[in-house]
Amino acid sequence: MSADWSLLLRVLAALVLAYVVGFERGLRGSPAGDRTFALIGVAAAALTAAVGGTSPQAIAGIVTGVGFVGAAVVFRTEHALLRGVTTASAIFAVAAIGVVVGSGHYILGVVTTAAVLLILEIRNIPLLSRIDAQRYADSFRNDWDPPTTPGGTNPDPTT
Repeated sequence: MSADWSLLLRVLAALVLAYVVGFERGLRGSPAGDRTFALIGVAAAALTAAVGGTSPQAIAGIVTGVGFVGAAVVFRTEHALLRGVTTASAIFAVAAIGVVVGSGHYILGVVTTAAVLLILEIRNIPLLSRIDAQRYADSFRNDWDPPTTPGGTNPDPTT
């Protein structure tokens, strides 16, 4: 019976950690929020805990399933830009947290959750926002923009 309680504790820990990440995504207007993230974290932890964390096939199945969920949140806008990639990445990270915690590695799960939250919130943390690339993006040419000559004209006469 104590083994069941140990497995239940793993699932509950994954629930809390995944919910926290989902709460952050919900606050930022993501198409997937706290409930979606909590479901993914709980499912990944439950499957991993049930097989003892030793089945590569079970973990591969989790990754495959999460890939479909992540693809569902990525879509194009009217400007043909992709949106939802950060949320899809966070979904993958939460599944990984679920696998880690489901395997019984609580400290690694907590540290990974903290790292994910730091990455997601770096633009909103006063001192750390200085290392966010978006802050400096306007100072550099976009890879998709055509190159220009020093005089500011496009060297390709066909465009």
